[in-house]
Amino acid sequence: MRSYGQYCSIARALDAVGDRWTLLIVRELLLRGPCRFTDLRNGLPGIAPNLLSTRLKELEAAGLITREDAPPPVATVLYELSETGRAVEPVLKALGLWGMRFMAEERPDDTFQARWLAYASEWFTVDADPDAPPAVIQLVAAGEAAVVELRGGQVHTRLGRAADPDIVLDGPPRAVLGLLGGLVDLDRAVELGLTVTGRVDLLRRLRPVAPN
Repeated sequence: MRSYGQYCSIARALDAVGDRWTLLIVRELLLRGPCRFTDLRNGLPGIAPNLLSTRLKELEAAGLITREDAPPPVATVLYELSETGRAVEPVLKALGLWGMRFMAEERPDDTFQARWLAYASEWFTVDADPDAPPAVIQLVAAGEAAVVELRGGQVHTRLGRAADPDIVLDGPPRAVLGLLGGLVDLDRAVELGLTVTGRVDLLRRLRPVAPN
């Protein structure tokens, strides 16, 4: 592994996770839990298999992930974050919140997956009315679906579709994530292609996390 060769905690951290794709591998393992190689590759569109293999070996050598043989019928290697690897989660959350300012534009070649839609809602929004009754918000962006559940003052998310959501937000990722992240207001999101069905008042309850 390459090193900056500096006795500095930031440099040491970047020695471990600063290479291209490394933090996104950690992201996928945080969101998915133990993963097969093919699961990780599917969650990282654009990564070459040999590069993914190299990064996994580097993360294992740095003590951020472990690997073990799964029992039948899976019978394959599973990769999982170690305690040190899981400790990167608040760093990723802070980095993702900081990165929201760069999400105003959606590039033509950007890929998008439901898992990213779900974690963005759970990590970067809060329930502004914790005493209100439970509510369900259906998100659909670029054909990818995720469900946001507000209950007990907490924001919970999962992949898929809800049977009877209170409100449905359907549109391009830029419109859906832009609205959830506070980058655009509802009128602008509609201009960008967002369709809203149901209880619009719930949008006041799902509030973007304010950056520190």
